[in-house]
Amino acid sequence: MFRNRVEAGRRLADKLHHLEGEDVVVLGLPRGGVPVAYEVARALNAPLDVIVVRKLGVPYQPELAMGAIGEEGVRLVDERTMSMAGVTPGELAIVEERERIELDRRALLFRGARNRVSLKDKTAVIVDDGIATGSTARVAARVARALGASRVVVATPVAPSEVFERLSADADEVVVIDTPEPFFAIGQFYFDFSQTPDAEVSSLLELAAPASEPGTSPVAATGGAEPFDDDVVVAVGDIRLGGRLTIPAGSKGTVIFVHGSGSSRHSPRNRHVAELLNRAGLGTLLFDLLTVPEESDRANVFDIHLLVDRLRGATLWLEAFPGWTEQPIGLFGASTGAAAALCAAAELGEGISAVVSRGGRPDLAGARLREVRSPTLLIVGGRDEVVLELNRAAQAELECESRLDVIPGATHLFEEPGALDRVAALALEWFLSHFGQPSA
Repeated sequence: MFRNRVEAGRRLADKLHHLEGEDVVVLGLPRGGVPVAYEVARALNAPLDVIVVRKLGVPYQPELAMGAIGEEGVRLVDERTMSMAGVTPGELAIVEERERIELDRRALLFRGARNRVSLKDKTAVIVDDGIATGSTARVAARVARALGASRVVVATPVAPSEVFERLSADADEVVVIDTPEPFFAIGQFYFDFSQTPDAEVSSLLELAAPASEPGTSPVAATGGAEPFDDDVVVAVGDIRLGGRLTIPAGSKGTVIFVHGSGSSRHSPRNRHVAELLNRAGLGTLLFDLLTVPEESDRANVFDIHLLVDRLRGATLWLEAFPGWTEQPIGLFGASTGAAAALCAAAELGEGISAVVSRGGRPDLAGARLREVRSPTLLIVGGRDEVVLELNRAAQAELECESRLDVIPGATHLFEEPGALDRVAALALEWFLSHFGQPSA
């Protein structure tokens, strides 16, 4: 029995002393494997990173793995389990699509702005808090190989005895403290097997990151603004609008959020996306486009000219903000706010490096669509059929670089599990790939 994952990690590290002196990278499997891996990395004085892997569970019995997927597109399917469970290829595809969305979300959440630790020609030590079937460990080993690891070691405190045979084709070495029989579940061998929070995983990765490693955190970047995170008053002419400005140290760019009808800077969806962008080192400005009296008149919500005027003013306000240094600016618009973002991009030209629309109404931008030169990403839910058709028609009008991404199964508000995180991941990729590049 292990008291908790910390003790398990320290005991596992004692079994890995033979690796001292090798060029080792320790890789925890989130979430439970990371506290164990952290202790191993400390003992070996080695860098710590994660390999994000997701189990493919049988639809009616999710704990039973019929395969697993990992980063770099690695995939493993247990045909025997699929056959015994009566799972069809179509059912497998649905499970895989859902888990791929969650995998992308976790990779973004845990690694954030940190660069992946290079595995090229190194010994990858993959650590989990326990191994039951070995599917996720096998996929992780394959990911490590794909990333250039010359040697792969899988290490865990507890596993069934047959784990050595299961992993022999994918790992050069398997290290296990104990292989008790009978083996029913990993949790039966821990006094404390409580769930590891996402925040703990991120915190341990930050603690383990060497201060000299470039890109380990937003603070390590250069050329951006001083850190700032507070409520602000955005002045647009004589109008004062409430806002929230967050600028991580070394910000790579700032994204202005343009909310849709019936929303404000307090929008939980936009705030969720903004927080994930902040973790990755991007600044964000969420602000109210309308005053309280203006909001009472529903016509103002659809007054695109008024919204564009406010957005243009907010952009000028940001550029004059004390301590803010010149950097790329992006726009993230939702619903009617997407039309305002596109019209503003048409007006401001090279001042806007990229635009992302979430469930937007780009059709409301009308003829201004053809004037947009900023690279534009349109994200729509697969079940938001009317808005999807409007976005397809609007994309046909755009003459700039553009892309339409459809989130399968998502509705207009992206309330389905993992849907909004997928939006954030796509938006982050778009902004990072275009910040620093001039508009076409």
